Amino acid sequence: MTKALPYWHVDAFADRPFAGNQAAVMPLDEWLDDAVLQAIAEENNFAETAFVVPDENGEADYELRWFTPTEEVRLCGHATLASGHVLLTRDGGDRVTFHTRRAGNLEVRRAEAGYELGLPLIPTEPGSWDEAVVLLGAEPREVWLNPDGYGIYLFDSAAAVTGLDPDMRGLRALGNDQFICTAQGGDVDVVSRVFVPGGGVDEDSFTGSAHAALTHFWTERLGRDSFTAYQASQRGGHATCRREGEQAWLSGPCVTVVEGRFLLP
Repeated sequence: MTKALPYWHVDAFADRPFAGNQAAVMPLDEWLDDAVLQAIAEENNFAETAFVVPDENGEADYELRWFTPTEEVRLCGHATLASGHVLLTRDGGDRVTFHTRRAGNLEVRRAEAGYELGLPLIPTEPGSWDEAVVLLGAEPREVWLNPDGYGIYLFDSAAAVTGLDPDMRGLRALGNDQFICTAQGGDVDVVSRVFVPGGGVDEDSFTGSAHAALTHFWTERLGRDSFTAYQASQRGGHATCRREGEQAWLSGPCVTVVEGRFLLP
């Protein structure tokens, strides 16, 4: 028998359709087999498909997992914001919490900009990765790295970031690291582009987890607790990033593009 699963297609960190980052959100009654979850994510072919299940352990409102078309990931910001949008739109309320397997408990709450997403700050330290720099195609001023696969490459200008043309095949061979290229902006405080070819996404449209790293990096450098950010992908995405203790709070709107059923044989 065919099983009909709830399906939402959301543009996150976007105030209009066809902007920000696409995510599929699928609220489930219980977990399906991991191979089925991965097959659904491959079929959706978005940067991320988020699956949520009511949390029976009482640690949060829901359990949350994220899958790219090729693998499960340990943290995804934009699909968490999209999941919060779906559940708060469907059920009402002002906040929703999620228990995750490798990123702790996360929260989405209503805010003036639409929603606010709380993520753990991701610190980076000065380092070097000559092979990655060559593949990015331009020399950054500084390289900052985190052992969990987040690398920040600081450039002298927003134009240098938007002009990058990386060797995606070469970067893919280095693993599923995030290559976060950033500079100070003009109309906004911070501009970035994020490449994750090893995770199945050559260039991400808007990357929440990358902004958890950028929040730590840029608040230290700018000497203040918040800044405006623009991810200069083809679709583009805006957020305001705020540091509060050991959390990065990212605020932005979401737009539902499709609501329907996923038919599972």
